Amino acid sequence: MSTITSVELNYIVFRYLHESGFIHTAFSFGNEAGISKSSIDGTLVPIGALIRLVQKGLQYLEMEANLSNCDMSLDEDFSFLQPLDLITKDVQELGKMVNNKRKKLHKDRNKESEKEHERGRGWVKEKGRHEKANKECEKDRDRTQDLKELEQKHGNQSIKELVTDQEHMVTSMHEQDKALEGLEPMDISTVSTSQPCEIRSSDVIVLEGHTSEVCACAWSPTGSLIASGSGDSTARIWSIPEGRCKSALLNDPPNVFVLKHVRAKPNRQSNDVTTLDWNGEGTLLATGSYDGQARIWTTNGELRSTLSKHKGPIFSLKWNKKGDYLLTGSCDRSAIVWDVKAVRWKQQFEFHSGWTLDVDWRNNVSFATSSIDTKIHVCKIGENLPIKTFVGHQSEVNCIKWDPTGSLLASCSDDMTAKIWSMKHDKYLHDFREHSKEIYTIRWSPTGPGTNNPNKNLVLASASFDSTVKLWDVELGKLVYSLNGHRGHVYSVAFSPNGEYLASGSPDKSMLIWSLKEGKIVKTYSGNGGIFEVCWNKEGDKIAACLSNNTVCVLDFRM
Repeated sequence: MSTITSVELNYIVFRYLHESGFIHTAFSFGNEAGISKSSIDGTLVPIGALIRLVQKGLQYLEMEANLSNCDMSLDEDFSFLQPLDLITKDVQELGKMVNNKRKKLHKDRNKESEKEHERGRGWVKEKGRHEKANKECEKDRDRTQDLKELEQKHGNQSIKELVTDQEHMVTSMHEQDKALEGLEPMDISTVSTSQPCEIRSSDVIVLEGHTSEVCACAWSPTGSLIASGSGDSTARIWSIPEGRCKSALLNDPPNVFVLKHVRAKPNRQSNDVTTLDWNGEGTLLATGSYDGQARIWTTNGELRSTLSKHKGPIFSLKWNKKGDYLLTGSCDRSAIVWDVKAVRWKQQFEFHSGWTLDVDWRNNVSFATSSIDTKIHVCKIGENLPIKTFVGHQSEVNCIKWDPTGSLLASCSDDMTAKIWSMKHDKYLHDFREHSKEIYTIRWSPTGPGTNNPNKNLVLASASFDSTVKLWDVELGKLVYSLNGHRGHVYSVAFSPNGEYLASGSPDKSMLIWSLKEGKIVKTYSGNGGIFEVCWNKEGDKIAACLSNNTVCVLDFRM
């Protein structure tokens, strides 16, 4: 086996110090070790050579410890060890650690096997109970049939009464059995007594064409167009026919325009479309991309303008209501307001110390930004400093949304809280803490003052990685409903235009539609991929969902 010389080792240590930014230390070490006199060709030494060498050495020790004094299957029982143990212990000690880990692993497996056996016995017992109930029902049916025959033969009134009683008992047992279907022992169902209806395949259009997961979708606010953005470096504008999905599709298949995001630089590894938004008139679509550029497109797929200034991926972008400015937020820590008509940036706001995760307009000239630095800044065009800064979250702020009047700002965070802020106060008005995991997104209902449904109460919906959606009464500062139905993280929520229903989407491949009046599921849809985003059209009779299997689904909604 070849060995490494002290000269070679000194050189890669020198390179490590230099690559890591320890310039003065590298100079001193290089001077004492005589690096300048070394005959080693530095161009042949890859970046990170020392780290790679140490990692290989640790892997060798790990493999040696697993192979020594071991009579178990290496394929099934390979044990990974901590780097500190590999550095501080010899092979015999490491071998003992491996054997102890394997013994514990086998013990745990045996325990799990026993649990599975118990669960299996429980399932068999439950199945037997249902079979017994079914047999009893069959017996009851036979008795009822016999009694009916007797009634026809003898016309006895008392027998009629007995038949009625027997039929009532059979019906009751059937109803109990139906109620048990689909519920595991100890499950709590949030579904209403009238079971929710699965949306039929005949009420669904599946839009195919993307070649990677579709992470964003949005209906045009004025027409039957839907835009989708994907990891395949394209956005698409689909024209959805009027009327019910399948019948409309047969008469008038959807047209599609493919919006190709040409790479700004040849060496860019990714050009995913990360976010998109329609202007208020529905005449222009803005897209944000991983290449740091925002692009503006017409409804027929023509590239109107490319906006370049960000130095990192764009995570969020929004049109103001007037449609003359576009706001973008990027992982370069800044937000930029773009003058759309002049096709140039108007002002860059660089106040965050971490990635800008979300942006939202308060009115036509002021807006809020949120960041992984836990802060929220409220900014105004023409001002060189934030006009307000909200501090209170303990982790990155994932999403921010102004209410329909622009007076209250809602925020949600990885700290598992949602908060409500007002420009009149420095501290939050409400701190909602009922979620048990990170909150991914929030949405205001289209109800209350400033909306088309002014006589309905304003509520806030929050979607979390704890698999729940929660509805909050912001005026009272309390929880209205906790909607439990998903089996995985909830990535997206959207209110129907009339404010009566809420759609939620999850990577568990399901979309659930909830009645806000009852807090119950009324419709369900199961797709062939995880659901990243859901949105309603302006009429409220169609819902779109974008999926991880590269498709967009459009669903009819009728109650």
